[in-house]
Amino acid sequence: MIATSPMREKITRLPNHIAIIMDGNGRWAKQRGLLRLEGHQAGVENMRSAIEYFIKLQLKYLTLYGFSTENWSRPEEEIAGLLHLLEEIIDKETLKLHRKGVRLRHLGQLDRLPQNLQVAINRAAELTKNNTGMNFSFAFNYGGRTEIVDAVRHIVAEGIPPEKVDEKLFNSYLYTAGFPEVDLVIRTGGELRLSNFLIWQAAYSEYYFTQVLWPDFDSKEIDKALLSYSQRRRRFGGL
Repeated sequence: MIATSPMREKITRLPNHIAIIMDGNGRWAKQRGLLRLEGHQAGVENMRSAIEYFIKLQLKYLTLYGFSTENWSRPEEEIAGLLHLLEEIIDKETLKLHRKGVRLRHLGQLDRLPQNLQVAINRAAELTKNNTGMNFSFAFNYGGRTEIVDAVRHIVAEGIPPEKVDEKLFNSYLYTAGFPEVDLVIRTGGELRLSNFLIWQAAYSEYYFTQVLWPDFDSKEIDKALLSYSQRRRRFGGL
């Protein structure tokens, strides 16, 4: 149940699955004369706050985009800092989220990540796999095209006849197997593109773009996105 406030009282319908492209950490830091890594640290802190807020709203599925397969071209120092931040937040937050019934899941390719980070991710997923609260997926070293190619490779490797391949079967080979399609995609930071994020799962999603940079995307901004969503009529190609 959504807590009462002037804006929240107008939110008549919540999405089942929200996916967020958390953009703007570097620009947030630059505006304040800080290092980019400090912007990412602020972004991690806001990610923690956002997850807590969505838990309170009883959201069923939340997917956050943290690092794409294309982001490896960034400076090595920034990448190393991001990897360290991810491992740190997994270590600090997994048990807390587990106690709140959250199921944790990684989307993307693990093999390029450091071994200790792979272990931390797998440990968190194993610990929370039977939880029945919010399903929280973190897309790290993720690319939508890579996900589709991986799915095709697995289908071919298993020798599935072409006539057996339909959308339902294909969905079962995606990283998000078992999860519903995305209802609402939110992108912070002012850019107007998906950046290779959930391009299959977001085929009929509603989109919400905002100039607000991710570290400043607080509960009030979340409410604005939810209000916008609740005022839309979803047709899924119909009338």
